[in-house]
Amino acid sequence: MKSLTEYLFFHTPKRRELVNITQKIADLVSKSEVREGLCLVSAMHITAGIWVNDDESGLKQDFLELLDRLAPEGDYRHHQTGEDNGDAHLKRTLVGHQTTFPITEGRLDLGPWEQIFYAEFDGRRQKRVVVKIIGE
Repeated sequence: MKSLTEYLFFHTPKRRELVNITQKIADLVSKSEVREGLCLVSAMHITAGIWVNDDESGLKQDFLELLDRLAPEGDYRHHQTGEDNGDAHLKRTLVGHQTTFPITEGRLDLGPWEQIFYAEFDGRRQKRVVVKIIGE
């Protein structure tokens, strides 16, 4: 059994961003030398997630607008703690914090349009993603 653990670090200039990390993940799969296995990608902060979809600008904007409708900026009980990012926590909950991908014949086994995104909802500070690859 082979394994590889790597961390990706992000410091987005905007509060909310979608960062395509597909090639970085593919490069780590190659580096791992795993031919058949699994690749876990997990955002390690409670206001960021992992989103898998097409890298199409209209779709990305539609997605962010959907999240704004479901969890708009506003006054949340969480803000009574001195924070102002209640909406970011809820957006992360809706998106999910991690995803697992198959590795087949040494490559990420993604659908024809699937791309992997780091989804940031409360940026402007350093955060990280863990990538854990296991297999034969």
